[in-house]
Amino acid sequence: MDKKLQDQVAIVTGGARGLGAAVARGLAKRGAAVVVNYARSREAAEALVPELRALGGDGIAVRGDVCADADCRQIARAAIERWGRIDILINNAATTTRMAAHDDLEALQADDFLASYRTNVIGAFQMIRACQPTMKGQGYGAVVNVSSVGAIRGTGTSVSYSASKGALNNMTLSLARALGPEIRVNAVCPGFMATQWFSDAFGQEGLNELIGRQKLATPLQRAGTPEDVAVSVLFLADEGAVHNTGTILVCDAGLQLGPKAPPLPRAKSAAKASQESS
Repeated sequence: MDKKLQDQVAIVTGGARGLGAAVARGLAKRGAAVVVNYARSREAAEALVPELRALGGDGIAVRGDVCADADCRQIARAAIERWGRIDILINNAATTTRMAAHDDLEALQADDFLASYRTNVIGAFQMIRACQPTMKGQGYGAVVNVSSVGAIRGTGTSVSYSASKGALNNMTLSLARALGPEIRVNAVCPGFMATQWFSDAFGQEGLNELIGRQKLATPLQRAGTPEDVAVSVLFLADEGAVHNTGTILVCDAGLQLGPKAPPLPRAKSAAKASQESS
């Protein structure tokens, strides 16, 4: 693969599994050095590092909870101490504190909203703030916030989750305007992705059922994988998207469009229709 990101340094929060790991692999294939941030998945993060090196990049695993500003600054400092720069920040770390039907208002409490915002919005903001001085100083930086199609459709695992992702989209627009011209800030809104998170929550049978539902619900009749969405994240992280900032890129096989409309009734022939209308 073309080493388009050779000598660039990236941070991927929540990078040990799922979409974060897929993005880290894609960055390494393009020649980048990657800080694989994790909060709890130490073994997975450390196992990913030699894989990144084998793919042609470099990597280190760095523990840190993005909810803590001091941890965010330490994650950024780890990249600078190792490689001397930060070119790319992928804000992938996210949480959904509780799965709840959107019409069950009693299922969520204030703490559920606060926990979602603390990671999904404040954590992303703190990471951007920690990386900003280095990116500004070197005259270049690319931030990609991983949001959700739920931010646009008002859907997802809970109201608190989709609301927090809506706030992340809004923050993307605000900071894209504020941090230019040196730093580009964009967001990707994935739809469903078949990841271990779903198999852990619902079992393999439940995951297979979700995959089937997604295929029926999307115009492309596809259930996404982390690798599908990683391509969109990597596009916005790369200088190929040099003209993009404030972009909210939906990547969901057309889920936000809804299912195909039913066909119209068979039209009458033009001649017969003309006679009936006269």
